[in-house]
Amino acid sequence: MENYRRKIVEYLRKNLKKGYTLESLRWALIGQGYQRVSVDRAIEELNKDLAKKAPALKEKPVIKYEIVDENDNPVTIKKPWWKRVFARG
Repeated sequence: MENYRRKIVEYLRKNLKKGYTLESLRWALIGQGYQRVSVDRAIEELNKDLAKKAPALKEKPVIKYEIVDENDNPVTIKKPWWKRVFARG
């Protein structure tokens, strides 16, 4: 049984590298007659393997955002007058 799941994991790994989504591969395997439980367990095993190989982040990512109008031009929002007057620093 372990060899059977290992083959599914390798199939998933190979096709993820080709650009297929995990969800599309899941349904392709189920459509080909593989048991849903076997496919789901193989996906769990693959995710664990990929998580072990992923590099650890040493710093938090900086999330930046900007407001754009319907033409994708940046929109600047002025601070209210009282924040400009009473702002510190």
